[in-house]
Amino acid sequence: MSPGLMKVANLPVDFLSDMGKQLKFYGKSVAGAPHTFRRYRGEVLKLIAEVSLGTGALAVIGGTVVILGFLTMAASYEVGQQGDTSLGRIGIGALSGFISAFFNTREAIPLISGIALTATVGAGFTAELGAMRVSEEIDALEVMSVPPMSFLVTTRLVAGVIAVVPLYAIALIMGYASTRMVSIIFSHQSSGTYGHYFNVFLIPSDVWWSLVKVMVMAIVIMCVTCYHAVFGGPGAGVHIAG
Repeated sequence: MSPGLMKVANLPVDFLSDMGKQLKFYGKSVAGAPHTFRRYRGEVLKLIAEVSLGTGALAVIGGTVVILGFLTMAASYEVGQQGDTSLGRIGIGALSGFISAFFNTREAIPLISGIALTATVGAGFTAELGAMRVSEEIDALEVMSVPPMSFLVTTRLVAGVIAVVPLYAIALIMGYASTRMVSIIFSHQSSGTYGHYFNVFLIPSDVWWSLVKVMVMAIVIMCVTCYHAVFGGPGAGVHIAG
């Protein structure tokens, strides 16, 4: 069999091997969280500040907090505008509060938060760990008997999950305020009517489930970006000890 055909035939095997390698990496990252938090608590606290406020040029504009706030405001503004227009055409424009309570909570704000976390936190982790791997800092940690998996990957995972809770609370507040502004100020809807339908249809369990959704997205984003930063590119066979 020619080398080209051999390569094509091995594609499914290589794909399954890579998937197994990734799942093993993700499992070790998540499973080591309690031990890592106890052992490297100072590093976790430092990373929480970096995740929320950013570092370098990103810190000048307020980091993830500001970016996440503006993105959710823009998305929720569009939700309010489209909701007012669509509901107004069929004579039920007063239900704009329902649009905000239902769609912002369940879909719009969690989705935009996931995108913002990918663009800021995920990209930052990829750049940091990728630079450390290229400069052989990960190998240096192994030489000093510091487990890179716990010190570099799991600490970032724990810090990201902790920081997501207040970040998402800010995103919800900004999103609700943006949709309310569109409906009351620009569409001249009664604030009492808007508030009534918003409070009626805002289910507390929806807020908690949307937080769970964002936390799951954050874990997946951080695991994937850390994996590709550590194992991507030339010399990707570097060993990560647990």
